[in-house]
Amino acid sequence: MKTAIVNGRLLTPLRMLKNASLLVEDGKIAGITQDDVLSETDLVYDAQGCYVSPGFIDMHTHGGGGFDYMDGTAEAFAGAAKAHLLHGTTSLTPTTLSSSEEELLLAFRCYAEAKDGMQDGPNFLGLHLEGPYFSQAQAGAQDPKHLKAPQREQYLRILGACGDISRISAAVELPGAPELGDELRGRGIIAAIGHSDARYEDVQIGVEHGYSLVTHLYSGMSMLRRIGPWRHLGVVESAYMIDELDVEIIADGCHLPPELLRLILKQKPWDKICLITDSMRGAGLPEGEIVKLGSLEHGQDVVLEDGVAMMMDRSAFAGSVCTADRCVRTMVQGAGIPVADAVRMMTMNPARVLGAKGKGILVPGYDADVCIFDDDIQIRRVMVAGKFLVEK
Repeated sequence: MKTAIVNGRLLTPLRMLKNASLLVEDGKIAGITQDDVLSETDLVYDAQGCYVSPGFIDMHTHGGGGFDYMDGTAEAFAGAAKAHLLHGTTSLTPTTLSSSEEELLLAFRCYAEAKDGMQDGPNFLGLHLEGPYFSQAQAGAQDPKHLKAPQREQYLRILGACGDISRISAAVELPGAPELGDELRGRGIIAAIGHSDARYEDVQIGVEHGYSLVTHLYSGMSMLRRIGPWRHLGVVESAYMIDELDVEIIADGCHLPPELLRLILKQKPWDKICLITDSMRGAGLPEGEIVKLGSLEHGQDVVLEDGVAMMMDRSAFAGSVCTADRCVRTMVQGAGIPVADAVRMMTMNPARVLGAKGKGILVPGYDADVCIFDDDIQIRRVMVAGKFLVEK
């Protein structure tokens, strides 16, 4: 069956086409045209002047819709993924927390089951292991009792237990971190710098050993500091200094206020920035709810308030409740960038970093994962593999 999405503003890799049509056939993009296509198609959807973009790719999410990927069930993986689908996410990488090895192995099994059984949901693009190789000084919401330095025997055991790992975040200053980077690079797995108290020279060594991405810039990482009489750059400044490093940012307007988003945009080119939700189970749930941060069995209570998850005493953020459409909206309305640039940071850039072939841009031959939204970045329809799954 051939489908045409007509009368839209198509966001192609380098330009926006007005009053254009996107042709879809057999789950792929068949063409882009500004000619009349009504007689050639089986199904026509009038976008009514809305934006037609690639489906959003969230490369760092812990859950949503009341589910967390550490809950230990395949239903949690599917439920969280489908909650994000409602907000334009057509592909994602479920992300774990630092935990016991038993919990991690259970998450592996649940991911595989959910991926094999997924119907009418987003694409899974591999697992992101956020921990346990993190700095105690930059633990953030990670459970300190599970944090450790990389040990070859243990990470080889983990890597051998799951062929779906696409990325591991680690603190580059820890003993064994360079060797872990070498191992991941050899396996084609992304090595990312996260929850790290590193100095500039540590980051330099990490990049030499394959670390290529900074996990949620500004969150859980060192910054400029003075040790004795000397000032030392941290991970944040290193991310600006080292051109080879991509960065991801939590674009909810809370973790990073609009002014800080604009500073990042001044320091890193747009094609090195990926927007992420870093969402926990509260994403998509109403304000005021009390939910668990982490697994249902071992997590702690947090409250959803002011667009973010808060610790019960309101002393600190406890996680993000962001969705992909909110990321794009924050960058456009808060940081003041063109919608096309914001969309690229939520589509093309993550696809490149993840090596997700056939995704992230609207060109013939690529997967027909498509998001349609209005001027306020409110989702109208979402298509995965040529099939409309969300209609509003």
